[in-house]
Amino acid sequence: MVVIGGDAAGMSAASQARRLKGPDALEIVAFERGHFASYSACGIPYWVSGDVERRDDLIARTPQEHRARNIDLRMRTEVTRIDVAGRRVRALDRESGETYWTGYDKLVIATGARPVRPALPGMDAAGVHGVQTLDDGQALLDSMGAPENAPGRHAVVVGAGYIGVEMAEAMLKRGFEVTVLNRGEQPMSTLDPDMGRLVHEAMDGLGIVTVDGAAVTGIVAGPDGRVREVTTEARAYPADVVVLGIGVEPETALAREAGLPVGAHGGLLTDPAMRVRGHEDIWAGGDCVEVLDLVAGRSRHIALGTHANKHGQVIGSNVAGGYGTFPGVVGTAVSKVCDLEIGRTGLREKDARAVGLRYVTATVESTGRAGYYPGAEPMTVKMIAEYRTGRLLGVQIVGREGAAKRVDVAAVALTAGMTVEQMTALDLGYAPPFSPVWDPVLVAARRTVAAVRGAGAA
Repeated sequence: MVVIGGDAAGMSAASQARRLKGPDALEIVAFERGHFASYSACGIPYWVSGDVERRDDLIARTPQEHRARNIDLRMRTEVTRIDVAGRRVRALDRESGETYWTGYDKLVIATGARPVRPALPGMDAAGVHGVQTLDDGQALLDSMGAPENAPGRHAVVVGAGYIGVEMAEAMLKRGFEVTVLNRGEQPMSTLDPDMGRLVHEAMDGLGIVTVDGAAVTGIVAGPDGRVREVTTEARAYPADVVVLGIGVEPETALAREAGLPVGAHGGLLTDPAMRVRGHEDIWAGGDCVEVLDLVAGRSRHIALGTHANKHGQVIGSNVAGGYGTFPGVVGTAVSKVCDLEIGRTGLREKDARAVGLRYVTATVESTGRAGYYPGAEPMTVKMIAEYRTGRLLGVQIVGREGAAKRVDVAAVALTAGMTVEQMTALDLGYAPPFSPVWDPVLVAARRTVAAVRGAGAA
């Protein structure tokens, strides 16, 4: 078994296969081009911010621990070619420069994703950083310098999606003056604009300057080659550090060159067993694949560690002779910027329109605790349901403590194909410190039921 990529999907697959096959029945070789394996990329913003004190706290299992379980993990070694016909891969040892071929019976591709880096002037200037790997995070911290030097320095974050808002918080906590340049209508394009506006207002309140409709045109460097400002069509913004939070793309160049199938979003296409379509002994998982959206009925690319680890478990089981499948996703994600929590699952309004669904919406204001209980904070819940049938299509939540994880209730309802009327009878936990007597999700469901009935009567 040969694994390309030493993070969540790849090493989960290797570890699961080892557990099922025992210590000696299967030879496992894994290649990782970076300095680290089996780490939490999702934790990088919190390490950069200082909330997580040590880089090594993000590492789930070291290379030495993998090797102790008879997994031959070769660090700083990049696979540069997949020879499908010859059932082998070519590897480059980045330290020695040596290249060599390794044959495989079973191949697992877990090459992850890469930060989007627009082809604009100055993007290669010192001080411009993508944040996808621990190596990226370390480079950013080195570029930022000592915390005592941060006051009065400017950080510009390009993009206002999950990575962008998390990195904006990280830079703010490090003492930088932070500007977020967002080409969209509102921050968090994974939300509808009306919910994104709540995020914008909260960021403004934190002292983060968020500029919407700002398409970056280039980076200007000083005589030393280091970034000095970021330009847009309207003006220039001073920058000592630039963080790219535009999103990521599947890292599938290697697979494309090998003739393996990729989808409309650039990710590898697999069957439910995570086997690459048309290739009996090649599997793929993690951020380099496309997955089925169970609500929209279409494939999409979602880069999340939760999915990657599940993919790895499925792949490892199948490689070892067992059986597993990955049915798909409903598009659940949570994030935060300082004390503001953001959750979403299912379809946005524009997603529903794109797949030809008619829908109704309802938005409610509530609190995360009983209104009389100390610490009750506001929470906004938006719910989208199918016209007439009332089938739940999506939920978005923005609020303070306890807001983000409430979206999990909606994720379960979406997976089960529930209607909003069925949701109103859910037996959710209640006590004043945790919820009003009618949980905000149930209040939104009741309001959406009324909208469905009203639309049907119209």
